[in-house]
Amino acid sequence: MSIPQRDLASVDYFFDPEILQDPYPYYDHARAQGPVAPGMPYDAIAITGYEEAVAVFNDPASFSNCNSMSGPFSGLVAPEGADDITALVDERRDSMPMSEHLAMMDPPKHTQHRALLMRLITPKRLKENEAFMWELADATLDEFVGRGTCEFIGDFTLPYSTLVIAELLGVPEGDRDTFRTRLDTQVPGVMDTADGGMMDALAFLYDQFTAYVVDRRERPRDDVITGLAQATFPDGSLPDPIEVVRIAAFLFAAGGETTARLLATSLRVLAENPELQERLRGDRELLPNFIEETLRWEGPVKTDHRLTQVSTTLGGVDIPAGATISMMLGAANRDPRRFENPDEFVVDRANARQHIAFGHGVHTCPGAPLARAEARVALERVLDRMHDIRISEAHHGPAGARQFEYAPTFVLRGMRTLHLEYTPAD
Repeated sequence: MSIPQRDLASVDYFFDPEILQDPYPYYDHARAQGPVAPGMPYDAIAITGYEEAVAVFNDPASFSNCNSMSGPFSGLVAPEGADDITALVDERRDSMPMSEHLAMMDPPKHTQHRALLMRLITPKRLKENEAFMWELADATLDEFVGRGTCEFIGDFTLPYSTLVIAELLGVPEGDRDTFRTRLDTQVPGVMDTADGGMMDALAFLYDQFTAYVVDRRERPRDDVITGLAQATFPDGSLPDPIEVVRIAAFLFAAGGETTARLLATSLRVLAENPELQERLRGDRELLPNFIEETLRWEGPVKTDHRLTQVSTTLGGVDIPAGATISMMLGAANRDPRRFENPDEFVVDRANARQHIAFGHGVHTCPGAPLARAEARVALERVLDRMHDIRISEAHHGPAGARQFEYAPTFVLRGMRTLHLEYTPAD
């Protein structure tokens, strides 16, 4: 049940249970205040405008990433009247939540560490990884497709996305079952502040990859893990092992979670639209744009944050140094000034790829090509092997009264379960 429009001004966007399950009424409320809307809880400033969000992405000097995931809970309080807190942000950065990870870094450190990651995700490696995806998609489907029913996230998207990244980073085949066992149970809560899943997943990944990196530096082999261990910064210097480990671990934790949610949303759309399902079966050339429209319509990241380092003006609104900027990507991707009939899912939308679900500028998600390839391969094989895909009414209710449970976090937008019924094509 949606909250009445008149009450939304007093709702806590970050923790209200109804808004965490359905943020779209709040997006409409915030948009009605303007594309840049002060007055959110905890003195945050909402960005619902597409152009305004892009402007923030393009100005890392004014808007720091240090609170990208923590939002208004970074712990940093700017001195009253300060116009420039850049030095204070640098001084306090290491004490902020998740500060050691790429998504929370600013240039020049971000530039160095992103370059390290891009040495691991090369076009050649991605091409090799895509060949593995086809085999993995079928192998994962083989485990359950004959049943005619599945819980799609647990049965397919999590094991599939986990093992795609394991292969990309060269996790030895003998260890992959361990990764799947540990991360299939942890990743559903990776970004879920309610159960601390991310901390458990990262602890496991740190231990595993530290052992790999130390071993390969001492005993190099002709494998991907050795390339990971020997990757250098742009200036040629060798990172400390923990710096490589953090990049690999965050790619696992964040990349696995978001791709799993993208695939789940894609299947929900297909299961609710039999005609679209058949159209895609007959015209696979539409799949790339279908994926882009899914990302625009309901991307895996619903809110990204910045901390204003210098007093500035955005969208005609004066913003003081120290302000929390809540970029509501779920709203910006439905900005009617950019996307016609933005609440409708339009599979052949001409400008669907203009979405900012993967961010923009220097912080564009480095795993975006991987996610796109994963989704395309998975959807190809699902459409081949699962016909007449439909939502399980026993689990989610009838059409027009569906009930889905979403992860209770202000960062991500993703269903926790998706029960499907279908006719096996095998």
